[in-house]
Amino acid sequence: MSSPTITRARTGTPAPELPAKRRIKKSAPVWSSKAAVNIMLVLFCLYTLLPLTWLLVASTKDTSDLFGTPGFSFAENNFFTNLTELFTWENGTYLRWLLNTVGYAVFGSVCSVFVSFLAGYAFDKFDFPGKERWFGFILVGVLIPAAVTTMPLYLLAANVGLVNTFWGVFLPSIASPFGVYLARVFCNGYVPKELIEAARLDGAGEMRIFATIAAPLMKPGIVTLLLMAFSASWNNIFLPLVMLTDNQLFPIALGLYSWNGRSEAEPEFAHLTIIGSLIAIIPVIVLFMSLQRFWKSGLGSGALK
Repeated sequence: MSSPTITRARTGTPAPELPAKRRIKKSAPVWSSKAAVNIMLVLFCLYTLLPLTWLLVASTKDTSDLFGTPGFSFAENNFFTNLTELFTWENGTYLRWLLNTVGYAVFGSVCSVFVSFLAGYAFDKFDFPGKERWFGFILVGVLIPAAVTTMPLYLLAANVGLVNTFWGVFLPSIASPFGVYLARVFCNGYVPKELIEAARLDGAGEMRIFATIAAPLMKPGIVTLLLMAFSASWNNIFLPLVMLTDNQLFPIALGLYSWNGRSEAEPEFAHLTIIGSLIAIIPVIVLFMSLQRFWKSGLGSGALK
């Protein structure tokens, strides 16, 4: 018995066409996903910029307008009057706090970065007994919150006579377990061991190798850690609150905190606190804006690798 296909071929009857595969239309709304992302970005920007906008508007008001007008509406412009009052209040106490903060944050962050990258470079490029064990202790220090170590630091400072002094706040800011960990990570990723060995064969000393070869290669990491250390020290309030009692040694964050506490009983401190907060965030913004190009160069060099 012949098959149906052979029979059709003999009689000349065309074979029926097979049904075409149905095309499944994908109804994935690309525009909706983009809109959702854009909406989230707009909400995030508003969440970031609204407090700063309120601070800018409030810094132009005096005490009566601050409490008598809506938060985001302008009143009589008293910005320069508030600024003059800020820097002349109590014989320039705010300027003194600002200079103290520069000492704590600028010099403290520079010393912290220098010590951290020296230690991270040593942990990555040198072999010594107990190397990983000591690095494990440093990682344990990363896991401990800073608030937990504040009281031991105070007791240690009290035993050596550093309470209520500049050094009682400055010296603890130099030691950074997270900085050492981050420095070792950057050193491992940016500084090839072959380059270090070639420099040693050429007779270069270890400090020269670190200063002329390792440090330039780790510039993105140095800038990253510098900004993190500067921001943490600039906004640090808990350690100075425990260490200091002299008003002339306060950093700017602790000084504004003390003014804010007095504003409930003395409302004239409210507009001083606001204009002082505005001036306090300007150095951080300027530093971040001026150093962001090093991050871009670091990302580019990492992509080329």
